[in-house]
Amino acid sequence: MPRPMRVLVVEDFEPFRLFITSALQKVPGSQIVGEVSDGLEAIRQAEKLQPDLILLDIGLPTPNGIEAARRIRKLAPDCKILFLSQESSVDVVQEALSVGATGYVVKTHAGSYLLFAVEAAREGRHFNDRGFC
Repeated sequence: MPRPMRVLVVEDFEPFRLFITSALQKVPGSQIVGEVSDGLEAIRQAEKLQPDLILLDIGLPTPNGIEAARRIRKLAPDCKILFLSQESSVDVVQEALSVGATGYVVKTHAGSYLLFAVEAAREGRHFNDRGFC
């Protein structure tokens, strides 16, 4: 049996973090290895846990998700990053993807697209619900 996909969830708004973790429990072969609420802890846990996938909010305190992703890339280069954000502007999405993210899902679309995006990441494909990369 293949090893489960180890996931770190980084979201500062607890109700949305609970939504994410609940949704991930429906993904066969996924295992939540950690939940954190700020960018600095995301960096620490990414280095420590070396997860397969990080679901990462952009609007995080200390530092924001894009800066956290830049640092995570150096400490856990094999980890895939999937951004979940309220931001939907082209500039923000492109900046997020430019740091090497596997995908991007706007939070208002998470109910429809989150599981597709996670599956795409597992398969090594990119996912962007905004329709551009």
